[in-house]
Amino acid sequence: MSLDSLLEILNRKLVEAQNRPLNATEILILRGIWEYQTYSQIAQANDYSPGYFTNVVAPELCQRLSQLIGSRVTKKNCRPLLESYAAAQVAPETAPLVQHLTDFYPDVTQENISPIYPSGSVPLNSPFYIEHPAIQAQVYEEISKPGALVRIKAPREMGKTSLLLRTLDYAKRLDYRTVCLNLEQIEQPILSDLNRFLRWLCVSVTHQLQLQPRLDEYWDEDIGSNVSCTLYFRGYLLEQIGSPIVLALDEVNQVFEHPQVAKDFLPLLRSWYEEARRLRIWQKLRLIVVHSTEIYVPLHLNQSPFNVGLPIQLAGFSIDQVQQLAQRYRLNWTDGEQARLLMAMVGGHPALVQIALYHLSRGEVRLAQLLETAPTPTGIYGYHLQRHWATLQQQPELAIALHTVMSATEPVQLEPTLAYKLNSIGLIHLDGNKAMPSCQLYRQYFENQQPE
Repeated sequence: MSLDSLLEILNRKLVEAQNRPLNATEILILRGIWEYQTYSQIAQANDYSPGYFTNVVAPELCQRLSQLIGSRVTKKNCRPLLESYAAAQVAPETAPLVQHLTDFYPDVTQENISPIYPSGSVPLNSPFYIEHPAIQAQVYEEISKPGALVRIKAPREMGKTSLLLRTLDYAKRLDYRTVCLNLEQIEQPILSDLNRFLRWLCVSVTHQLQLQPRLDEYWDEDIGSNVSCTLYFRGYLLEQIGSPIVLALDEVNQVFEHPQVAKDFLPLLRSWYEEARRLRIWQKLRLIVVHSTEIYVPLHLNQSPFNVGLPIQLAGFSIDQVQQLAQRYRLNWTDGEQARLLMAMVGGHPALVQIALYHLSRGEVRLAQLLETAPTPTGIYGYHLQRHWATLQQQPELAIALHTVMSATEPVQLEPTLAYKLNSIGLIHLDGNKAMPSCQLYRQYFENQQPE
């Protein structure tokens, strides 16, 4: 969304709520914020006293905007908060079209539009996505900074990719170029060979940027794969693209399974982040690294990309969020008791909550029956549980470790790599170096599964 479009929305809403639009100096401040200027720079460029903008106009503007959107607005978070607010105002404007359709087609109503089965990431503009305003504002603000690095960590099916989709959508609205690569999609022979992996990375990024690959011009075995890859990014990709590039790497934990590759590739990402501190061209590159586990490949502190940049750790739903989502599924949960019962079984696990609410909204099962059959092969989570069990059977050491946790009455200390892997699957929580079941669903199901 352009700044002019956003200002139009803000002015309309401010007139409705406060009976006056933005004045000329307030618009100057917003335009300056969009260009990453300080208040002093904005004032000097427009022949105002810096103190007037800093001490008078800006505080009053932030107060007005905070009252309008219902969140505290500061210079630091102004842009992401306002863009999220403006985007939310655009969606309801399609309501007249829905009403127009229902006038001519009475059978097409909001009530009889069924939600799709929740699987994978939640699509953009889906009413079944629970926003994380503070986290999203933090991530949006960070990727607008030159040379940024954002690290998103959470177990599987906790909403990492859904957040990533919205972050990339936000970047596109800033007119940034975006590239998203899922490392789960790489064939193992490529992932286990550093040279092949880095060439795959360069070609994949090139294609998503709609450029012609020119690897042979930059690849030189005498200087090595890491340097060749760096020269290709700096000398070709970053030179060819005028706008910032957001490179999102999803499921980076796949690299952890190949320590020799990880020991070179992960420091390479760190070096690009560090290069942005001294070379302007690297400031175009904004990195988003998404992973499920803690890294268990030993790296020197000054080589790891996991101790720099902005760390984001996603947690499960709160009871208020479960209650809010139930309302979106048109369930008449008024006192919070049903939400508490569901969370007692599945915790705040987003995917498990979504699946339960989907089935309940269709009237296929009542909550009491759903909870009774949940940890069984015939319950709504049967496929989910059996899929996890099939994975564990392929890795007997994981199955034994999990059975130890599920059978214990207190948190258990596991070998770190096994703990990280079970945590990445989402089956356990880690409290320091001790493991416990992530929810009762998993405890009740897996304590009855005997590892071979």
